[in-house]
Amino acid sequence: MSQFVLRTTDVAFEREQVTLAPGALHSATTRGRRESEDPDRWRTPFERDRDRIVHSKAFRRLKHKTQVFMNPEGDHFVTRMTHTLQVTQIGGAIARALSLNVELAEAVCLGHDVGHSPFGHTGEDALSEFVDGEWRHSEQSVRIYEVLEPLNLTLEVLDGIRTHPWKVGESAMTHEGDVVKYADRIAYLAHDAQDALRAGVLTESSFDPAIIRAFGTPGREWVSSMVQGVIDESYRANVITMEPSLLEAMHSLRAFMFERVYLRPEVESQRRRARQIVTELVAYYLEHLEAIPASYRHDEADDLTQVIDYVAGMTDRFAMRAHDDLFRPRLF
Repeated sequence: MSQFVLRTTDVAFEREQVTLAPGALHSATTRGRRESEDPDRWRTPFERDRDRIVHSKAFRRLKHKTQVFMNPEGDHFVTRMTHTLQVTQIGGAIARALSLNVELAEAVCLGHDVGHSPFGHTGEDALSEFVDGEWRHSEQSVRIYEVLEPLNLTLEVLDGIRTHPWKVGESAMTHEGDVVKYADRIAYLAHDAQDALRAGVLTESSFDPAIIRAFGTPGREWVSSMVQGVIDESYRANVITMEPSLLEAMHSLRAFMFERVYLRPEVESQRRRARQIVTELVAYYLEHLEAIPASYRHDEADDLTQVIDYVAGMTDRFAMRAHDDLFRPRLF
């Protein structure tokens, strides 16, 4: 007799019937994909989505995209890739504790930031100058996996990616998608604060004592406290939420981080430079569409969309090199 026990998709579906909470999304009841596919014998639809995202080119590019500090010298500063992995760990932990569909939550976490432009939110602001309203990385993430690098992901994963920013003001169609909103904010506040401490931008005494009382010492204690606050209150309220006093403290921490880290005057010159790179690249490619690689040119898209697809997909270092080649070419 074999020492292994095969875990087929049917077995996974049956296990979900026993282990998942009433509000969790069962893999067998997914709304499916835009294009039908034969089922996989060994993996649920959300496990397949998770695997597809990890193997995508857009996911690999995250390792060279800014989280907060542009081109940091140290090896331990958070990048968009490490942020994504942290979000996935936190989101999976919350989903597991609440008996939700962990694979669905993790798939959304892994794909939530692939549409981010170079230079983080500064690049996002620069691209917004070219569109009506606001250019959003969450919408671009969905476009990447539907058009630019089509993976035929399930509708629940695409919905969770699209709705994960709090500014969207819209709940996901699943509890698992809503978990990602909190996992994202917990990850970036805790680890961006650590990076700011590491860089000497902040000291522990910089934080409001109320934040320290709420969450503990910056770092691991913060993650643990915020995760616990989401699990306990979500279980009590039967929706994905956070204990009110901790949620208020998290909002205060976010406002503090914007004032003292993200938008501090000392990095204004960096932000201006990053914005200049992005806006000048967009302007150049609008005049030279032939310079855009074929993979970013789609007949159904207008010129601006094709240009933004290309520039938004660049890593920080690729954008800087492309800008140098175009506007500061080497003589020899």
